Amino acid sequence: MPQGTLFIVSAPSGAGKTSLVRELIERLDGIQVSVSHTTRPRREGEVDGVNYHFVERAEFERMIDEGDFFEHARVFDNYYGTSRRAVEELLAAGQDVILEIDWQGARQVREQLPDAVSIFILPPSREELERRLSGRGTDEHAVIASRMREAVSEMSHYDEYDYVVINDDFTTAEQELQSLVIARRLTTERTRERHAPLLASLLA
Repeated sequence: MPQGTLFIVSAPSGAGKTSLVRELIERLDGIQVSVSHTTRPRREGEVDGVNYHFVERAEFERMIDEGDFFEHARVFDNYYGTSRRAVEELLAAGQDVILEIDWQGARQVREQLPDAVSIFILPPSREELERRLSGRGTDEHAVIASRMREAVSEMSHYDEYDYVVINDDFTTAEQELQSLVIARRLTTERTRERHAPLLASLLA
């Protein structure tokens, strides 16, 4: 079975990453999002194993000690992490896998899997990003300003990635994201793995 490809997708809050990835996996077969582990409480409507794998802090810390995560981070007193075994099993089965993680997690994963394809999604402008982060206009100015600072900090790492998609028009951005996945599947190496019998018969 040909090995799948690991795609890392990062973006600042408000860039539209989650919506773009959701559309991508609806349109393409053979690709799925890795489900992260977390210690935060499950929210109403969330399903264990679908939104996250919800685990107790002691279990998460045991998994850290045993090296079970490709990457993990502590955010607002809760842990989040990507299971090494789950990702490796999907890749071994020929599935392409998407990790939706921040630049720090992306850096950790690339150190372990240098063949991973990394994609950063940017907003079309600071003004548009601020508009998206403002939501319905009910948040305090200080909250929005804090979100902007975090977004700018995240965006400063865009040049660590292989590709950049600017989400100005959603349809165009989704097509660009899709084209990156398809192009990866069409490399000579992947074609050799996926179509070995065809190539053998053509060259016989």
